[in-house]
Amino acid sequence: MKLKTGHTQKFTWIGAGAVLGVALSLALTVDANREARSTIPVDELRAFSEVYARIKNDYVIPVDDKKLIDQAISGMVSGLDPHSTYLDELAMREMRTTTTGKFGGIGIEIGTEDGYIRVVTPIDDTPASRAGIRAGDLITKVDGETTRGLTTTKAVERMRGMPGTKVRIEIYRKEEKATITHTLERQEIKVQAVRAREIEPGFSYVRVRTFNELTVGEVVKALSEQHAKTPLKGVVLDLRNNPGGLLDAAIGLSAVFLPKDALVVYTEGRVEGARVRYTASREHFARRGPDVVSSAPAILKSVPLVVLTNAGSASASEIVAGALQDHKRATVMGMTTFGKGSVQNIIPLSSTTGMKLTTSKYFTPNGRSIQGTGIDADITIDQLTWDGVVAPKVQREKDLARHLVGRDEKKDDAADPDDDLTEEGQEAKLLKAREDAKKLKGFDWGNEKDFLYAQAVNKIKGLPVVKSTVDTTKTAAKPDVVAGQTTTASKRVQQ
Repeated sequence: MKLKTGHTQKFTWIGAGAVLGVALSLALTVDANREARSTIPVDELRAFSEVYARIKNDYVIPVDDKKLIDQAISGMVSGLDPHSTYLDELAMREMRTTTTGKFGGIGIEIGTEDGYIRVVTPIDDTPASRAGIRAGDLITKVDGETTRGLTTTKAVERMRGMPGTKVRIEIYRKEEKATITHTLERQEIKVQAVRAREIEPGFSYVRVRTFNELTVGEVVKALSEQHAKTPLKGVVLDLRNNPGGLLDAAIGLSAVFLPKDALVVYTEGRVEGARVRYTASREHFARRGPDVVSSAPAILKSVPLVVLTNAGSASASEIVAGALQDHKRATVMGMTTFGKGSVQNIIPLSSTTGMKLTTSKYFTPNGRSIQGTGIDADITIDQLTWDGVVAPKVQREKDLARHLVGRDEKKDDAADPDDDLTEEGQEAKLLKAREDAKKLKGFDWGNEKDFLYAQAVNKIKGLPVVKSTVDTTKTAAKPDVVAGQTTTASKRVQQ
């Protein structure tokens, strides 16, 4: 299927939550038609002009024209739904960074703690890791300015820069009660989209953290190398807490495991260019680069496959999970996904600004709507560690104010809109929920304390797994794994 492009370049975003950037994908012909342009309400424009003039003349301090217009546009777009938004210059830069998977920086992943910026993990072979910066270090100053109260977005803005330039950071290491200052030279950093390792000979674990231009190639490379050492017998694909990204990458990753030309996802919207069927074919996943899917081992089309999901698996992650599930190519284990089944186009408004606008919804190969409902796991297993710590409830799409009610979503289940909650407030709540989830005792992805991972390994080996029998979207089950026994909240079944 040949995709059309219009005179104005636009891209598709299929991610969720407050990630540090958005993603670019396929071009669509969604120019506003002349009829729509001619129906701008005159009375409302007159009111807008009056408010604008009053603010310029009467507000207590002078206000910049650009700031007023930017805020007006932002309010108009963000009032539509939780994912439509105005993109200022910083947001547009972050979008391009996330899409390419490369940026100039020092090589750390960050969160927040006690009002300061916390190092979640240093990335291997980067200025931060070579300087000895550790997970848990608190960044208290950047170039002499305090980080207290900074958002992660603002902190990222301060620490990123052109490769070769320098940045001075001050950290506090709690276990040593020491303050340490580092002057680091920025270098090009590649976003670590994929982490893969061999569970044991023949069995592989692949964690996909985001969908960018490098994701599919990294997955294929990792599995090819492991298959070359020992023929693959099973793969665990971990999509937990993956907020989404490039549509091309989601299609490409699905194509690694699906037959050629299998339907992956389709979209429906008001404009013709938004109604498209995407298949596991090169024209839909490798239009801007090499076809890395064709180099994947053929055994990946049939090897036992388990996909792990949770409430943080959103959008592109849901496309992959839904496609593999509908084609009965994989067993989905874990919890119901986030439920973001809407598509946003990134529409440039100038050389430095743009708009992220919801233009369509996507559906799985079998016609299931994901919006507001998500992908249910084939085997429901709540997020537990081996010592039985229950994960906190994480917000889903249906919990967001002004979310679009999906076709298959029961309206009674929809959250009551909170018009006083801004888009930033909603995204902050979602980020906090994800941060809380990471505070679980013994929390880690893909190790012996990761209960879901352990059950997935059992599944690909053909061993019994523990399956939850309660509604894990409300109350997490708490299986007793001692000596292989289970409580009434869960049961051991052969899957």
